[in-house]
Amino acid sequence: MKKTLYLVAGARPNFMKIAPIVRALQARPDVFDWRIVHTGQHYDREMSDVFFEELGIPKPDFHLEAGGGSHAAQTAKIMVAFEEICTHQRPDCVLVVGDVNSTLACSIVAKKLHVPVAHVEAGLRSGDLRMPEEINRLVTDSISDWFFVTEPAGRDNLLREGKLEDRVFFVGHVMVDNLFYQRDRLAAADKSAFESEALKKRFGRYGVVTMHRPSNVDDPATLAGIAGALRDISAKLPLVFPVHPRTRGNLGKFGLDLGPNVVLTKPLSYMDFLNLWKDASLILTDSGGLQEETTALGIACVTLRENTERPVTVDEGTNTVVGVDPAKIVAAADAVLAGRAKTGRRPQFWDGRAAERIVETLAEQLARRD
Repeated sequence: MKKTLYLVAGARPNFMKIAPIVRALQARPDVFDWRIVHTGQHYDREMSDVFFEELGIPKPDFHLEAGGGSHAAQTAKIMVAFEEICTHQRPDCVLVVGDVNSTLACSIVAKKLHVPVAHVEAGLRSGDLRMPEEINRLVTDSISDWFFVTEPAGRDNLLREGKLEDRVFFVGHVMVDNLFYQRDRLAAADKSAFESEALKKRFGRYGVVTMHRPSNVDDPATLAGIAGALRDISAKLPLVFPVHPRTRGNLGKFGLDLGPNVVLTKPLSYMDFLNLWKDASLILTDSGGLQEETTALGIACVTLRENTERPVTVDEGTNTVVGVDPAKIVAAADAVLAGRAKTGRRPQFWDGRAAERIVETLAEQLARRD
């Protein structure tokens, strides 16, 4: 008898992570009866039929419509709505990805209903409890039954925290699976309507900026320092900056001008953005996912944070963590522009087959519980 599996996603990056798992499940129709649960943590009007078609997955089976609010309010709304679904249509397993509030909320609900939890992208640690994501990671991993890790550090962290070795599986990274899938689709796509295509033709050689973390964009002094660094870098290399609404609002609020060589755009769709950054000379970011994706494609990445929960991108990949000191940001960018970028390599198992390994392993583990 097939097992019932709920795949939980709450924000756009979560859907990027479950998409390869969905495709792997579609290739094995004999194994699971699966459902996609969209918690509605992030409301995004671009999550239309086209978005899911782009990912190669069907629209969600359940939509919890949690919406925004404080961390506590949002988590509570997700928990109440997810509990109702699980009570009426009980799954055999709940699979969560990443480190957002939906990950935490649905894990807690499942465990209190005695439904086993599988955590994809488990074991990542920044050591910074000021990050809500770090708290979500720690709590989710404290109650999960199976742990699918993206890099050796994730496995080491979990074993150090007392997890059983036979419950921890080094499988690779589903985000990289999705990246390769979308890159191949992009190669055959009509890109003429993409905003990125016009920008690429305009500049030829360029860098890309993304920045959204509250620690970077909510403090006037920190944001002013980063803005100054971007102005300096853009004098040597034009920068394209798809601006998060929070960041755009604070740039205006604090009266900060990035100069004429930093082009601000609206947030781009996944494919439009991929088309932009995959050919960039340099990425400056505070995004966790982009640290990994740049390593997967061998593109120089300068991370505007004091730490990273993804050390393999630094130890083996193309990522350099520089913090928010303007002088260090400029120096790291200058090194790339001078031809001294890190020559990293793609980490083990970042081969586009992580989702297949997850589905196979989870089927084996659930079968053992019978």
